[in-house]
Amino acid sequence: MTKTHKINAKGATLFATESGSGPTLVFSHCLGLDHHVWDGVVDRLPNYRSVRYDLRGHGQSDAPEGPYSMGTLISDAEAVCDALDLRDVVFVGLSVGGMVAQGLAVKRLDLVRGMVMIASAAKVGQPEPWHERAKAVREKGIQAVVDSTMDRWNAGDDSKELKEWLLQVNPEGYAATCEALAGTDFYTPTSGLRLPTLGMCGNGDKATPPDLVRETTDLVPGSQFHLIHGAGHIATVTHPEDIAAKLNEFLSGIGHV
Repeated sequence: MTKTHKINAKGATLFATESGSGPTLVFSHCLGLDHHVWDGVVDRLPNYRSVRYDLRGHGQSDAPEGPYSMGTLISDAEAVCDALDLRDVVFVGLSVGGMVAQGLAVKRLDLVRGMVMIASAAKVGQPEPWHERAKAVREKGIQAVVDSTMDRWNAGDDSKELKEWLLQVNPEGYAATCEALAGTDFYTPTSGLRLPTLGMCGNGDKATPPDLVRETTDLVPGSQFHLIHGAGHIATVTHPEDIAAKLNEFLSGIGHV
């Protein structure tokens, strides 16, 4: 049975969906899409309570005027966990969701017992390109960045579906989240984390190349890294079997079963 929730966060109401039972997993998605990026993965994890939510500015969550900060996105994740009384979760993040995972683990280690970062890093690029992207989207709409985004995602046969999906994003929510990314550098706080950590990345990912993801994963002592062959940036959609299999292995290894 699937439950849906409306969760009050500071300045926004967030949408979340919950399915299954067992140890809890919380999923946070990438820039430009929504919680459905996890559908194929969650379908393959029947023995877990899976909570997926839409970032502010995305999907069915509110899209207040930006800019947003990464601190706000982390507080949103905290609000989801607190509203649903979630504790000892494994937090799984794709791209910007993986940055939220890092920040939440630093802020509220009482909530997070394990962290999984997919196609994510402690810092992604320099600030100015993010500000330029935000400006372009506000002035010309999401169409202004769709082609360049699809190139970075390198999704192959799934590109058309993902392009249509991206075109549905709220332009202000997208731009404001770009501004949150512009101001984020987690190298120092993430290097202080001590919790079970798994990093994953597609070998064809142009947005967060494997060496960048591995570098961030290696900041946490004892972490694991897994390369997904044939995948680009949105591996949760294009390669859910590979992600779910590695997740199951990781979760069993840390006793989250």
